[in-house]
Amino acid sequence: MREPIVPVGPGAAPDLAELARVVARQRAEMDRLREQAATSAVVERAKGVVMALSGCSADAAGETLLQRAKAARRTLLEECWITLGELAPARSGEPSAEPPARPAGETGDATAGLPGTGPPPVSSAPDDVAAALSRLARVLARTGTPQELARCLLEHLGQDLAADSVMIYARRADGGLELLGHAGVDERLAARWRQVPPFDGVAALAALESGEPLWLEDFAQDSTRYLLIGDPPGRWRSRVWLPLPGGEGPGICVGVLRERSGPFTPRDRAHLRGAVRLCTGRLRTFTAPSEPEPEADPLPDAVRALFAALPVPAMLLTPLRGPSGGTEDFRVDAVTAQAADILGGTGGDPAGRRLREVRPDLVGTPVWRSCLDTLAGKGTYESEPFAHQEVVNGATELTTYSVRVTRLEDALVVTWGRHASSDRQEQRLADLQRLGNLGWANWNLTTSEASWSSQVFAILGRDPADGPVRLAGLPALAVPEDRSALSHAVDALIHEGLPLDAPFRVRGPRGVRHLRLAAEAVADLHGTPVEVHGFVQDLTARRRAELALVETERAIVTQHDVLQAERSLVARLQNALLPLPERVVDLAGLRVEVAYLPAQAGIHVGGDWFSAIELPDGDALFVVGDVAGHGVDAVATMAQLRFTAKGMVITGSSLTGALARLNTLLLHSRDSHGTATMVLARYRPAQRRLVWAQAGHTPPLLLRDGEATYLRRPSGILLGGTTTPHFEEAECRLEPGDRILLYTDGLVERPPENIDVGLGRLAEAAAAHPGDAAGSLGALLEAMLEDERRDDVCVLDIRVPKER
Repeated sequence: MREPIVPVGPGAAPDLAELARVVARQRAEMDRLREQAATSAVVERAKGVVMALSGCSADAAGETLLQRAKAARRTLLEECWITLGELAPARSGEPSAEPPARPAGETGDATAGLPGTGPPPVSSAPDDVAAALSRLARVLARTGTPQELARCLLEHLGQDLAADSVMIYARRADGGLELLGHAGVDERLAARWRQVPPFDGVAALAALESGEPLWLEDFAQDSTRYLLIGDPPGRWRSRVWLPLPGGEGPGICVGVLRERSGPFTPRDRAHLRGAVRLCTGRLRTFTAPSEPEPEADPLPDAVRALFAALPVPAMLLTPLRGPSGGTEDFRVDAVTAQAADILGGTGGDPAGRRLREVRPDLVGTPVWRSCLDTLAGKGTYESEPFAHQEVVNGATELTTYSVRVTRLEDALVVTWGRHASSDRQEQRLADLQRLGNLGWANWNLTTSEASWSSQVFAILGRDPADGPVRLAGLPALAVPEDRSALSHAVDALIHEGLPLDAPFRVRGPRGVRHLRLAAEAVADLHGTPVEVHGFVQDLTARRRAELALVETERAIVTQHDVLQAERSLVARLQNALLPLPERVVDLAGLRVEVAYLPAQAGIHVGGDWFSAIELPDGDALFVVGDVAGHGVDAVATMAQLRFTAKGMVITGSSLTGALARLNTLLLHSRDSHGTATMVLARYRPAQRRLVWAQAGHTPPLLLRDGEATYLRRPSGILLGGTTTPHFEEAECRLEPGDRILLYTDGLVERPPENIDVGLGRLAEAAAAHPGDAAGSLGALLEAMLEDERRDDVCVLDIRVPKER
């Protein structure tokens, strides 16, 4: 169907949206035609199978397929794929099976003898599974390789069955497995498992042997019975291996792997069996897996004699190529006895076996990649030295080897070079110089010859082409400030043979370097120095660290002195502003004891304070507060709040009014210090009434008749927290013998525990120490403050005397 083309008049712009729609419709039509062509090819091949086996016409074969699909409740395309899958291909070298000749009309069943005939099975799969299989049948026609089929299967099974990976294996003639296609598996892991030897415990081989699906749904148990694919194997917690139905022909097994654990449901199993049955025909139309490599041509006698006489570990490898032409493995054509010992591997003589079979762990290593690169013409490869553990004269020892890979026409010669003890010692010396950032140097005082290691040239920043410097000329390399001392030390070494160990500095492209020269002289029979040997070491990093440490220590000492001076000043200021009474105070008929304990942790003084005064009308005012922070600013704010609060209440302000004005003072005063909490209490002795208000402070604790309870807090937010605060008052009538504790949070807080834990601890301690004698507050504090104090503690202990 063609879209009409609307001519565009002169000067008119084409409608781009309409053009895009036309292109999209034509593209969709082309896709539909491609799919129809691919589908028709599948149908025609299936009709050909029916015609060959039954001798019927093309129309009769098409009608047969339609009837069978209808009876099995399948689509025509599904039936065609199943028909192709159940047709076992003729083995190589055998004639194709011909349908038996039968007279026309001998049988009334045109499908007799066809694969899959007989009573057609009635599909028991759910409708959604049947619909999914129908979609898969349509998509299969567009797959051209096993890799594409694996990706198609993963897309089909991924969402419905939570499949994460698909692997397709074919059995080789030697009983092993070859990976045909994969999806959801990284290339490194696929290369590692591309060739699987015929070992016991391989799940895919076990499924092919039994001819039945192998459901692996318990990872802990399955991992003890089978060699599970994965890196690590626990990536896929459940998996299934499904062999293609049919029995004859190449054995092919499809693996579906899931990261989630748990069994496959009956619906999942029906879906998987149906999907694999649909794929059978497509898989058997692909190129069969590579046959085992042809028998190796007999090696010439000269080659055999050469490898038999070689005194070094060596082997000759021939590449084995897969269907794509790429090298998938190597065959060991010849190997010396020493190389066989190094290879170790699965045991037995490596000659004539695949390298993957002998040493599967070599796949993906630098040696394996170097073999592929050398074969591709990238030149000879030589590895870095590596340690290998071997048995020599019955004892195990580590030996150092390096590997060399050389191309010989279309083969590779791999040799191992064993490093002698002197080579190992030289390598160790080089490692020692590099790790210690030092190098050795020798000076012959008789011939004036000198020799340096390469590390000395690097340390001194000198070009090796310029050669080493004579010992007497070495001080000239130092900075001017160090030349004199180094020159005297070198002269004493040369003329008197005194050992030398001197630091000096040099200036180079990397700046000033701090070095050390340590050397000693070798004298002749007369005691005259004739040779000097020693080393030069770069101490720049250590020296810089030492200087940084010294500077840090100086800064710490300076900061400590400053903070100590500040603490001393603040402590004196605090003592002047907040004098502590030396004994119990009587106020308005109440006995009041005060305790103030500065923090032990740190050197800053906090902003806790108290007030306990008698007002002009005979009432008593009690205040406890805490300014956020420490230091001079906190003490200044504390003094400001303490004196202002007393002044406001003395001049007639209510408790809530005083708190509101103090909040305004903190918000609008430049010299204020953040926020503060406070509790104010006014005691009226005539009625024994305690009226109190608070601003974000912990509640007073009341002890009465041996029980400790916290007074219910009225509303109130901390000072300096908002411009629109709301404060309320609460009232408590005191009885003779009552005890009230006002305190700051330092008494109850122990980070990181919740403050409610500390409040409960205070209530228990107060009830356990109800003593009325002077100094009883000290016993309570000892019970509460067991650990180092991290904050200031301020407490007002108020008691109502008992009636006599």
